[in-house]
Parts: sequence; structure tokens; C-alpha cells
Amino acid sequence: MGIVILIVMAAGVAAMLARKLPTAFALVVLAVVIAFAAGAPLTGKESVLDTVLHEGAPALAATMIAVLLGSWLGKLLDETGIAGTLVRKIVEFGGDRPTVVALGVLAVSALVGTVTGSAPAAMLAGIIGIPAMIAVGIPKVTAAGTILMGIAVGVPFELPIWQFFSTALELPVPTVRGFMVKLFPFALIAAVAFVLVESRRRGVEHAWSLKSPTARTRSRREHLGDAPWYALLTPVVPLVLALGLEVAIIPSLLAGVFYALVTTTRPGEMNKRLLRTLYGGFEIAAPPIALFIAIGILLAAVKLPGAVEALEPLVKAVSPQNAVLFVIVFTLLVPLCLYRGPLNVFGLGAGIAGVLIAAGIYPATAVLGLATSYNQVFGVADPTSTQTVWSAQYSGVTPQQVMLRTLPYVWAVALGGFCVTAATYL
Repeated sequence: MGIVILIVMAAGVAAMLARKLPTAFALVVLAVVIAFAAGAPLTGKESVLDTVLHEGAPALAATMIAVLLGSWLGKLLDETGIAGTLVRKIVEFGGDRPTVVALGVLAVSALVGTVTGSAPAAMLAGIIGIPAMIAVGIPKVTAAGTILMGIAVGVPFELPIWQFFSTALELPVPTVRGFMVKLFPFALIAAVAFVLVESRRRGVEHAWSLKSPTARTRSRREHLGDAPWYALLTPVVPLVLALGLEVAIIPSLLAGVFYALVTTTRPGEMNKRLLRTLYGGFEIAAPPIALFIAIGILLAAVKLPGAVEALEPLVKAVSPQNAVLFVIVFTLLVPLCLYRGPLNVFGLGAGIAGVLIAAGIYPATAVLGLATSYNQVFGVADPTSTQTVWSAQYSGVTPQQVMLRTLPYVWAVALGGFCVTAATYL
């Protein structure tokens, strides 16, 4: 039966790669088929309808709320001009020094990445940052990669991501936070190295082939003006509360929303801005929320007793237990998290992580190390991720070009994460 479940999983991956089904729908179908293959009844205890679908769908509810609040805060950063002001100040400071401008945009991207992820984060930093970098001579692929590498620096401190791994892997938030802090230096060193090496190796290229957003940016700036200096601290507020004061994730994000609002908005306009940005946040958050519903359903399916019993001997046979082999094998498997592959944690990888924990192959903390390390690769180099597609297209290059340029750097980040995991948890 374990072989049948693996075949079903492979078919699911093929359907996602071939774009026959959207990822969320494919995961739900996969979960139902796995549940039936594992011998689950239609209704009752450990069943398809009651356990997999009914209990699985809201399993990641806390993550969904955190994603919504992060999207809401990201929408406020955009509408109030906070993100645009941060980028403009950095560009003005950098002047005509390409490397300084790129490092500044990298820093802003990292700040934005702590608030929200995916395409919204890339747009907040990239709408002004990418044209500015290209205008001072940063090559187009490097400009797109700088935005993505910057977001990846912020991901270890992205509160919705903490909540996701905490809920999905059934680990306390402080445990997730502790490993993320250890992962951060690898992401930072790789990002800075990317900017320094790629901007100099490729030389200065003064070219801009896209429609310039200068007029749009100028009219928007004239309407909004620069955000007050104290409002620019908005991305730091949730981070200080959650990391420094250990406040819970959802209240920390709400505090960020409140701070952004009161530092940029007149009292008479607060009600309208709150509702408008909240509704905009719902629109941004809808795709990841749908995905998290599907991931919860898949996790419920692979944790069924029948599925665990069937998969345990197969997974155990191919999972290295030696710390050195652990690092070598999972480093070589890094490409399997690209193109929505089987190790993508926002796809089938979540199910595999559930099996590794439920079957007792690795402790949950070791699976956390694997999943978060692979996530650093996926968020930057996967040509199917929305932030990669947007950044590449806005820069006038292809996602595949960005993947080839950034992959060596994020592969090194994953290697660092695996080494920490093996040394700490195995």
C-alpha cells in the first residue's frame, strides 16, 4: 500500500508540474486519494470526510489569520507611502553608486520581507527599486535577484511563516523562532555576496527597456508625500514585539497595523483607510489562504494511522540517519523543491514533512530545519513562485535566468541550514 501512496504522490507532483490542476486543488485531491488508499472510511473516526476534510481544512487557521494580517500591513505600507519612501531615501543616499543603491534596496526588501511575502513584497520594494538599480547600471537579472535575495533575508523573521511552521509541525513558536534566528546569518551573507559578486562580475549596464514607472511614481509621491520618519519604523514594530518582547504573533501584527495607521493617517480618515486596506489585504491573502487550507487537508491525510503504517518502512529505508549523510543527501536534493517539486513545503513537501514526523523518522525540530532551509531556496529561485515571476518580468528578463543566477547562493543557504540541523537536532 505504501508503494501505491507514493505513486499517487508522484502523480500529484506531475499534475502540478504540468499545470493540469492548481496546487491547492491538486493537494486536496491527493489527500482524499491517499486517505482512501490508506483504508480510511468515508465517515466516522479517522475518516475521509470527518478527519481529512472537516478537521484538516481549518488546521492552519492561525496561519491564515497571520497571513491576512501580514497582507493587511503590507497594503498599508503601500497605500501610506511607507515602502516607497524607504526605497526613495535609500536611492537618494546611494546616488550614482550602483553597489550602494543595490545594497540599500536589498535592505529595504529584507524589511518588507519580514512583514509579507510573495509578489506583494516584491512589488513593494521593486516598483521603485528595480528601475533605480537598472538606471545606475545594475544588470537586469541582478536587479531582480537583489529584490528576491532581500526578501529571503527577511523571511526568517516573517511572523506568518513562524506561525505556519509552528502549526504545521506542531512545534512551539519559540522553537521555530530559535531556528529561524540561526538561519538568518546564512541568508544575509548569501544576499550580500550576491549583490557584491554579481554587480561587479557583470559590470555596469546602463539599459532600461521597460516602460518607466517614473511618471506613475512621481504622481503618487506628489499625492502622498513622503511618509513621516517615525512611520518608517512600521516594519520593525511587529518584529520587536515578537522577537524582542516575545509577544504572540497575531497581536504583534495587529500592533504593526495600528502603528502604521496612527503615524500616517488623520483621525477622520482612519475608518475608511482601515476598511479599504483590510479588503485589499483579503484580496492579496486569498491565494495563500486557499493553499493553507489544502495543506491542512493533506497533513491530516498523511497522518492517518493507515498512511503512516504504510509509508513508515519505505521512508525510513531512504532517510539517512548519519549526520554527514543527512547533510550530503538533502543538499543534493535541493532541486526537488523547485518547480513545485516534492520537497516544496508549500505543496507536497508539507505532506512529506508530516510523514517524517508521524512515522518518527526524524524529530520535528530536524524536519523544521529541512523545511525552512528548502523554503529559502523556493522563495528565491523557483521560476513558478509569484515573487520570482513578477521580479523577473518587471526587470525584463525570464524567471529561468533569475533561477540560474540566484540558485548557487540560496543552495549555500540551504547547506548552512542542513549543517545547523544535523549538528543541533540529530
